[in-house]
Amino acid sequence: MRCGITLFIQGYQDWDRFEAVENGESTTPLDPQEDIKRFDQEIESALKLEDLGFDSLWTVEHHVSPYTMITNPIQLLSYFAGATSKIDVGTMIVVLPWHHPLRVAEDMTMLQYVLRGRTPYIGVGRGAGRREFRQLGFDMNESKERFAESIQVIQKALTEERFSFKGEHYQFEDVSMRPRPRDPQQLLDAMHFSWGSPASAPIGARFGLKPLIIPQKPWADYHTDLTEFSRARAEVGLPPVRPRIHMNVFCAETEAEAEAGARQYVPQYADSAVRNYELFSNHFATTKGYEHYAQMANAVPSKEVAAAGMAQTYLDNHVWGTPEQCITKLRAIADEFHPEEFMLVMRFGNMPQDVAEKSTALFAREVLPAVHEFPTMEPIAYEAEPAAV
Repeated sequence: MRCGITLFIQGYQDWDRFEAVENGESTTPLDPQEDIKRFDQEIESALKLEDLGFDSLWTVEHHVSPYTMITNPIQLLSYFAGATSKIDVGTMIVVLPWHHPLRVAEDMTMLQYVLRGRTPYIGVGRGAGRREFRQLGFDMNESKERFAESIQVIQKALTEERFSFKGEHYQFEDVSMRPRPRDPQQLLDAMHFSWGSPASAPIGARFGLKPLIIPQKPWADYHTDLTEFSRARAEVGLPPVRPRIHMNVFCAETEAEAEAGARQYVPQYADSAVRNYELFSNHFATTKGYEHYAQMANAVPSKEVAAAGMAQTYLDNHVWGTPEQCITKLRAIADEFHPEEFMLVMRFGNMPQDVAEKSTALFAREVLPAVHEFPTMEPIAYEAEPAAV
């Protein structure tokens, strides 16, 4: 089975200052050296991953806040395409409502060219960060419709030399894209969709996208989502497919060291996610298409409670421990979901570079060979609701 690494490049230490500025409070100015240092370190560490035996390198898209500081995943992956020779690359995700869809198709095509035969896995989604929509100048209420139109435009641009499209948000008349993709079918087959609520799962499935799980809830809950995903694919004549699965990982020589690291850094990641998405805020209640997030926000009384709950969910469901424990947990997830690939984030929160590199090297040495031996199983059909595991 395949196993890759995801770059988050977080600026977690800046959240308090960032929120103070956002609230109009007087505080110390941003020290740009913190961002420069983090980027330099993460790029340096990422350049070692190919030699460590990982199959792919992934990254994310976010704007504005210190949550993750990667504003253009395809641009960053184009650098790594030139700096490596074997690994594939992927996005988790490109937020389509923030982009002109023809430009996304062009960027995907260019990435395919510079990879020279390797595969670009393009995961897409519709976004849930209010700050990002506001500061980029897009209406969050339109995200579902913009996403659906964008997918159709991208698929036409990749497969038709000239195409037309008439939607509410995008209109094209006899448009062409050059260069033509090296292999349009490869790009289509490698497109994935990540979602935040069960009701959103069918949106990407109906357009032939494959599932990309970025877990924020217990694993068993994703069977419901994947059932809806598979049902939506079947409705348009598409067969079951394997998901790709992302998770946070911390690997250490001893169980005590692994638990200490996980309990230090995983809650920092959870706190950062809650702050970025404002999962405690009532704004979702008045935003079209985000009813699931509104229900989540109604269930928590404060930011602190939301962060603590997410931290516990991550500690319960993500992967940390000794190499043997990591293998056991990953095998259980593989047996339950029959994934195509794992994509692991090994540095998150305020984790120092040396701590992350030690964890990554140990994982590569003692866990990765075992993961590569996992069989790639047939996709789960999800013809009926499976029993919780």
